[in-house]
Amino acid sequence: MEAHPRSPRDLFEGKEHYEIPAFQRPYVWTEEDQWAPLWDDVVRVAEGYVLAKEADTEPETPQHFLGAVVYVSKPAVAGDVTRHEVIDGQQRMTTLQLLLDAAHQVLDEREHELHAEGIEDLIANKSKAFVGKRERFKLWPSQADRKAFAYAMDPEGDWEGEHRIVESHTFFRAEATRWITGEPDEDGSAPPGTEELRVEALSSTLQDRLTLVAIDLSGHDDSQLIFETLNDRGTPLLKADLIKNWVFHHGEALRADVEKWSVTHWSDFDDVWWREEIAQGRQVRSRVDIFLQYWLTMRLQEEVKTDHVFRVFAEYAKPKMRSAMAADALLTELRRDADTYRSFAQLDARTSEGRFYSRVIETMELAATTPLFLWLLSENHRVPQDQLRLALESVESWVIRRTLLRMSPMGLNRFMVTIIKALDGVPAPRVGHKIHAFLSEQTAESRLWPTDADVIGQLPEVKTYGNIKQSRLRVVLAAIEQHLRHQSPKHEEVSLPAGLQIEHVMPRGWRTHWNTPELSPEKAAKRDKYVNTIGNLTLVTKSLNSSLSNRPWTDAAAIGLKEGGEVGKGKWALLDEFSLLVLNKEILKHIDSWTEDDIKARNTHMAKAICAVWPGPIPMSPTAVATTDASPGKSVDPEVVKEEPSGTTSAAESADDLLRRFNKAMQDVYVRAKKEAGYNATYYLEMLNQYGGLETARRLLASNSPSKGFTALWERKRLDLTVENTVLDPEFQVLFNEDELELARRRLADYNFPTNR
Repeated sequence: MEAHPRSPRDLFEGKEHYEIPAFQRPYVWTEEDQWAPLWDDVVRVAEGYVLAKEADTEPETPQHFLGAVVYVSKPAVAGDVTRHEVIDGQQRMTTLQLLLDAAHQVLDEREHELHAEGIEDLIANKSKAFVGKRERFKLWPSQADRKAFAYAMDPEGDWEGEHRIVESHTFFRAEATRWITGEPDEDGSAPPGTEELRVEALSSTLQDRLTLVAIDLSGHDDSQLIFETLNDRGTPLLKADLIKNWVFHHGEALRADVEKWSVTHWSDFDDVWWREEIAQGRQVRSRVDIFLQYWLTMRLQEEVKTDHVFRVFAEYAKPKMRSAMAADALLTELRRDADTYRSFAQLDARTSEGRFYSRVIETMELAATTPLFLWLLSENHRVPQDQLRLALESVESWVIRRTLLRMSPMGLNRFMVTIIKALDGVPAPRVGHKIHAFLSEQTAESRLWPTDADVIGQLPEVKTYGNIKQSRLRVVLAAIEQHLRHQSPKHEEVSLPAGLQIEHVMPRGWRTHWNTPELSPEKAAKRDKYVNTIGNLTLVTKSLNSSLSNRPWTDAAAIGLKEGGEVGKGKWALLDEFSLLVLNKEILKHIDSWTEDDIKARNTHMAKAICAVWPGPIPMSPTAVATTDASPGKSVDPEVVKEEPSGTTSAAESADDLLRRFNKAMQDVYVRAKKEAGYNATYYLEMLNQYGGLETARRLLASNSPSKGFTALWERKRLDLTVENTVLDPEFQVLFNEDELELARRRLADYNFPTNR
């Protein structure tokens, strides 16, 4: 058995042919978990090469370790390729070949012939003897992947359908094109160097600056036993173990009290909870290693890859541990953040922090938001509660709205890091405003925060059930239920029971009892679409769900029906008898039937409710840049607020000034109502302090009925002091959508207050 570090050139140059046995599992690597991280590593190495060349220094090699491959080499045959059977590392080997071929295609098309030829030697055996045969490739994958691999590496005709092999090649080709041509990334950062230098760097990186440990099991009677021994014996060290050894070794050199460190800073990391392995995506890792990765990402404001945690920690910590006192300070901060991380699961679900953790990190399975979440909750940053609430509610809204509209989560890790970077230097009392503003300003499709118009316009046509996990839909429906309950004080304050299930009001199996008169194939397909939209979904208990099943809506249509245990009862009767949810009380208003038109109407109603539960970016005029620096969460005394001078000229400053003026107008409502009408709107003032002027107005407008304050001012004949009248001021109408403005006009008109604005 031989084990050597090898570059791609070492593995593939010459007449080499690696075959993956036909029975091995198919290719399963994905963009988010493997392709994008690998490409980021390649770019990091290549850009290091470019910068070294520009500084007229020699680049260091090798610079990135890819992992290990295990294979058995077969006896050589004259005139044939050297054959190897891949035992382990097939995913890595396949991806590396796709990356090499994608880069070769880009270099060849851009006429960088010398470098293209160098890479071509690593992907193809060009002898005429191998033309049209599998041996023309350096690697031949497992049975399920062969057609897709051959098409990706040597395309002929058009590929139909989806396959990760083809998608991987397309991904690497697109990324190589962007980097080589110097296209800026989403943050506006362009790669360094000229195209010629970038091509040289990429070619050098792919051929010589990536390293694999190649283990050749040739010559052993039981190569599989050796392979299993390599993988299964012993307990591997965690990244945290390596870091602990480094920290304590460094502490001893500083003559620090490392025995005290082991108690105060590190002993907790050695307990069972921290070392327990948990699943994240396709990976299973210990909690402590996951935490350290997130902590470094938060501290460095850059993505930290799983395999790099130890190296990155040492690079980050070394300059911060030049003395025993400095080292102790760093470890104290680490310990504080570790305690915060451990407390996540115990957060009160009634708080914005608890809701975010439960809804976004756990249910939406967006662990990529954890570094930002940790940053906001860290005792080391001391973000005020009102700013913490605004920040988390903004990010949660961004996530929920994008999830419901089925917008891609790709690049989320990088975007969370970008947000953390945007907080650099921002005072703690402005953090929430900054995040709200930053999210509102995004225009790239991968980062866009959908507006109310987007949600209301698009969601009614989106197939949610079947495309969005049921656990995520349950979160949305449960939040709407609580929102509806808060619309009237007559509803009881209750917690929803655990284990509620999603029910289709019109069943997916509608053809059994809901197909009279029988629909044409075209109309049936249309109904199938609307059955799975959010307007046809509700929540019921598990036992009620099994009883409802595919039964008809009315008792009259259910005569003789025995299935489900409720003889002769339709869905309406069962919902009416057993469900107490406001969601279902609204559905029960449809006594005689539940139709596609009812679903469409409820789609819009649910979309508007979602906009109320998760307020979105501030709508601005086309010339203004959205910003919320003057909006929610700032506690004020309205009676002493002074008008701030404007005089600014930029779009962002103009938008900021408009929001300040609106806040001032909303505060004046409270002051004047108290002084001129004798009405002390204490609840309104609490809303202003909690949400800010704009969000307060939007919440009051979203209510199904006028507020208590509105009624009190009507009794005093002072509807001119209402929020509705303030919203209709021509200066502020740009802050609201047409539905909100029309609601304000209608509400005032219903109480005979003249509105011609």
